[in-house]
Amino acid sequence: MKFQDALVHHEDGLCVGTEQCSGRFYVSIPVSNGMVDYEEHYEIDRATFELFRRDPNAALPFVARCKKRELDELLIIQPGTSRGTAI
Repeated sequence: MKFQDALVHHEDGLCVGTEQCSGRFYVSIPVSNGMVDYEEHYEIDRATFELFRRDPNAALPFVARCKKRELDELLIIQPGTSRGTAI
């Protein structure tokens, strides 16, 4: 998989972009498991992608739910046994 960020919003710790091979849209958040920092990518639809790209603040409730692991069914890559926590 090749994730291409269209927006990096450092202030709120999120990225919005497209997975290049499949064309799926995503929001990613940084996580850490103590050994490595990485990103979790959550699939979103095109309309949501466009909204979040134009207005990153609109993504904040979505990101908050991702950090609480309430939207795990949207993860593009399922985490392993030593899943990190949101940074």
